Amino acid sequence: MESTLYRVLQRAASLNLEGAGFRYLDRREQAVFRSFPDLACRAGRLAAGLVKQGVTSGDTVAIVLPTTPEFTDIFFACCHIGAIPVPLYPPVRLGRLDEYFERTATMLSQVEAKIMVTDARVGKLMGSVVARYRPPAGMHRVDSLLEDVACTPQPPKPDDVAMVQFSSGTTGAPKPVVLTHRQVLSNANAILDIEPDDDDFSPSAVSWLPLYHDMGLIGCVIPALMYPAELTLIPPEAFLAKPALWLRAISRYRGLISPAPNFAYALAVERIQDDQLEGVDLSCWRFALNGAEPTSADTMRAFIDRFAAWGLRPEALTPVYGLSEAALAVTFGEADAPFLSRHFDAQELSGGRAVIVESGAEISSVGRPLRGFEIQIRDGSGSVLSDGHIGRLWASGPSVMDRYLDGSPPPRDGDWLDTGDLGFVLEEELYITGRAKDVIIIRGRNHNPHTLEVPLDTVDGVRTGCSAVVSEIQGGGERIFVFVETRGEVADDLAERCRVAVRAATGVDPDVVIPLAAGTLPRTSSGKIRRCETMARWQAGTLVAPKAVTPLRMAGALARSAWSEWNARHSPSD
Repeated sequence: MESTLYRVLQRAASLNLEGAGFRYLDRREQAVFRSFPDLACRAGRLAAGLVKQGVTSGDTVAIVLPTTPEFTDIFFACCHIGAIPVPLYPPVRLGRLDEYFERTATMLSQVEAKIMVTDARVGKLMGSVVARYRPPAGMHRVDSLLEDVACTPQPPKPDDVAMVQFSSGTTGAPKPVVLTHRQVLSNANAILDIEPDDDDFSPSAVSWLPLYHDMGLIGCVIPALMYPAELTLIPPEAFLAKPALWLRAISRYRGLISPAPNFAYALAVERIQDDQLEGVDLSCWRFALNGAEPTSADTMRAFIDRFAAWGLRPEALTPVYGLSEAALAVTFGEADAPFLSRHFDAQELSGGRAVIVESGAEISSVGRPLRGFEIQIRDGSGSVLSDGHIGRLWASGPSVMDRYLDGSPPPRDGDWLDTGDLGFVLEEELYITGRAKDVIIIRGRNHNPHTLEVPLDTVDGVRTGCSAVVSEIQGGGERIFVFVETRGEVADDLAERCRVAVRAATGVDPDVVIPLAAGTLPRTSSGKIRRCETMARWQAGTLVAPKAVTPLRMAGALARSAWSEWNARHSPSD
């Protein structure tokens, strides 16, 4: 294994294998291809531009870019001089721009960003961020940093910081996770272990996952560079607008691997029409990895049934588990085998035990630890629990983080990290039951909110994957609130139908059902719903639909951003 990201890129460039590189698609399916020698060349020239702006080894570089060649160019430019890239998400929820500006400025402050790099399109809105946090070296469009000649490299060492990635922030504010080159590469190398050893193996991958997210960057970009292989990248906003682009790209470029969160498989079933798949052949797709959020056996079965006619193999669907604090992956389901799910007694689950039954709550296994990783299930006192007992999941491995950027340690016990997730192990397979902070306690029994949310996807009028079940402690006990985003006109009986669906599937009778307009539920940068934040906003009276993105409102936001940027450039620094 190569020791740093800089060395990995130089090796890939020197090999110059035919077809190896990154392909970037736009929503019209037009492609731009960048070979690894091209990437190495541009990274060196951009590194020279960073140095010219005063960036040195150890400085943090905030990258606010969409899925374009410029993202990977500037990311690896940082590695060229030992600077630390900090990928941040660009403004995508235009109805919540003020919220985005404040949150992004907070992140920039947390990492003490020396410089912020963006492009002409995104940069038009970033002036409002700069008004809140002013990077010492300013904000620059990536093309303005490209010099004619590469600068002399200042290669980092294996235990130097390779990048900072923010935790998801599902149950709290996102935290800046520090990852070294050794940790990032060890995780990517473990992921590459799934590669088959047959002669017809074609190392091609397709991804629409955001590059500011660990699953897209560490799970796709870096393994492709290490192999080296071909990776086709689709902007996430293009996938959300036209999900068929994803499957067409897999077919056209013979993608062997393509990961996605569970909601994407549900969205594909719901939105892709037969006439959008003319000529598509999915028989090449051997690893449809399902992670980053709770997996649903029903969703995976529906996806298999829907696209079997286009050659999709049932064995392709592979649940996985990971977290930012471990770089990315911790466990993988068995490759080239049907995914494993079992039914468990719901009452026993709420009491802390997993008892297999013929019909009950269905949970999918997320597999076994990757090479070099171990997992344990512990109770509240830290004692390791035996098979079938639910407790907190602890993980250890070569990519588990040591600290956050402010120097504070994560919840660790020696080499073991408290993931904050709940689950159990059965016959060496890991099953996740939820987040510890999200647990709902009803009459002394624990309930996983996701289990209560799944039945809501079957209710006509409720947006798939757009619900949150949250509890509120009151004098008489714990009350259960169900928040659902709706599609179309809200029927008078929607709330009652939601209540009936949850009660029939779980035995839990919600106290309150609250229909919401599309886009109201707060989400993390990777799209996961923030349940605690949902309740906090409801209690504060601020759980409201995003503002309509009208031309006038957008023009106003652009004008304010331009003024803020001009003011920041022409005002003296503090």
